[in-house]
Amino acid sequence: MDVATIMSLPEAVAELVHDGDAVALEGFTHLIPFAAGHEIIRQERRDLTLVRMTPDLVYDQMIGAGCAAKLVFSWGGNPGVGSLHRMRDALANGWPRPLEIEEHSHAGMANRYVAGASGLPFAVLRGYLGTDLPLHTSTVATVTCPFTGEELAAVAALNPDVTIVHAQRADRAGNVQLWGITGVQKEAVLAAKRSLVTVEEIVDELEPTPGAIVLPAWVIDAVAVAPRGAAPSYAQGYYDRDNAAYRAWDAISRDRDRFTAWLEELKGRAS
Repeated sequence: MDVATIMSLPEAVAELVHDGDAVALEGFTHLIPFAAGHEIIRQERRDLTLVRMTPDLVYDQMIGAGCAAKLVFSWGGNPGVGSLHRMRDALANGWPRPLEIEEHSHAGMANRYVAGASGLPFAVLRGYLGTDLPLHTSTVATVTCPFTGEELAAVAALNPDVTIVHAQRADRAGNVQLWGITGVQKEAVLAAKRSLVTVEEIVDELEPTPGAIVLPAWVIDAVAVAPRGAAPSYAQGYYDRDNAAYRAWDAISRDRDRFTAWLEELKGRAS
């Protein structure tokens, strides 16, 4: 596709997300694409490599649903609450299936996206010194600066098969506007082979907004309208974070039976 196509969320996931893909659902604190993650669960995608700097509830849910074979990340948890218990169960007990992990620093992950978006094979940074991550992570190496002789960390470029992000709005041509805490959404979209953006609404014109990022239609494959598509995280200017949902997830995710009941309820709800 040369420009973004506006389609339903089920249609977009069916077209863009395939079994075995490396899938990045990026969002930091807010604009987390929960609706898209839930649709991936409903469509029972399998053997995915899930990529994200800060996997939280939606990745815990996808791991528990059996979607993930591998997780590439730099931090994981239920923000302000505790652990991701479905992720822990997969790592410790292989339930519902074994999970491979590849761990980086935040700076390493961000630089990997930047390298991928820039068409470069790797990125260079000062980092990882004093950690044993390079001993366990094949996408971390060292290079020597040809100008100073300094030894630096190198991280392989990250080019997901598909990146999915949530944004506040798009116009009818498929140009997307997002603002607030934007994390690495822009870089993750530009690094991906395919991209899907869910939005709160479609508008006739994108009004100038302080600090907003505009992703032009030509870098996006599909736009899907998903009101409250970031809930229980928040979308600045639209709704607040549902802190009670994050607390409730801790109890649900600790127990396989409670999680399975939650999963069946999710699958029974339409997008």
